[in-house]
Amino acid sequence: MCMGNSFGSLFRISSWGESHGGGIGVVIDGCPPKLPLSTEDIQPALARRRPGQSKLTTPRDEADQVEILSGVFEGVTLGTPIAMLVRNKDARPQAYDEMKVKFRPSHADYTYQTKYGFRNHEGGGRSSARETIARVAAGAVADKILSFDKVKISTYVERIHDIQSPDIEKMPSLEQIESSPTRCPHEETAKKMEERVLEAKKAGDSVGGSILCRIHGLPVGWGSPVFDRLEADLGKAMLSLPATKGFEVGSGFAGTFLKGSEHNDLFEDRDGKIRTKSNRSGGVQGGISNGEELFFRVAFKPTATVLQVQSTVDEQGKETELMGRGRHDPCVLPRAVPIVEAMSALVLVDHRMRHHAQCRSFAFQK
Repeated sequence: MCMGNSFGSLFRISSWGESHGGGIGVVIDGCPPKLPLSTEDIQPALARRRPGQSKLTTPRDEADQVEILSGVFEGVTLGTPIAMLVRNKDARPQAYDEMKVKFRPSHADYTYQTKYGFRNHEGGGRSSARETIARVAAGAVADKILSFDKVKISTYVERIHDIQSPDIEKMPSLEQIESSPTRCPHEETAKKMEERVLEAKKAGDSVGGSILCRIHGLPVGWGSPVFDRLEADLGKAMLSLPATKGFEVGSGFAGTFLKGSEHNDLFEDRDGKIRTKSNRSGGVQGGISNGEELFFRVAFKPTATVLQVQSTVDEQGKETELMGRGRHDPCVLPRAVPIVEAMSALVLVDHRMRHHAQCRSFAFQK
């Protein structure tokens, strides 16, 4: 039996650390040897995730500098476990003193306390989104492996609150996505989104939204039916992220309004390759990648901490009030983009290794 702090099968990660503890770390087991790797491969992803990067994010000031402690020698991976650490530098645990006995609405305080009988109330401890540093660091390693297969992951904010970006036909570049602090590549929509987030921030409130992830370059064959279908593992990966409330692949829930004759992706021969004329399947059929663009959406709720007085109860069940404190994002969407990318890369590398182990390692004659 595996506890809930590890993820993956052949490319496996285990993370540790709390929001206001010494730091956040991750161990990768199963990384292939001889992969060129340094902190320069990992730091850019962490920089996209780090707090304090714009007026739309938490003001917590962390450089989030990664240290590689093991598994790399003379610039290449050894095939042994890779341990990485990011130290916490700007922790302010005193901001959470009142939360030691009072439960924050829609946070994990009550459930952690009830499950474990004890909890770290400083910044939410392990339930804080700061744990996603480990995912992003490990995801950067996975993404580098995928780059050798020319697999490209593009992730961006599609909606904040009720402000929706129009469909973007061509896969946007990283430069287009990073051109706005909202990480929405549609310029006009991004400006409206930024205004909405700042409005919520000024009112001591928060807003949610959705992120679209698009993956190009996948071959046919990745995925392990029936329980480890590619979209099932992606769904688990995304719903394991803090603040997520929904996941859909391809046509998703909208596809349920169509008839089968309308929804089916018809096959065709295109330049000598079997392709589909449409892509309502979202790049996966029968739990296996079909060579088309794989795309999915992830829904994130509004940040639970709001700078307003709300009713709650204490550990004894006595009704009381609590004013939100601490440093929090008025909208998690912009900083969630690199986290969604990281989890996608982790799932894809794991399935790449599983596919090659089962289907490419042997040469039996039929």
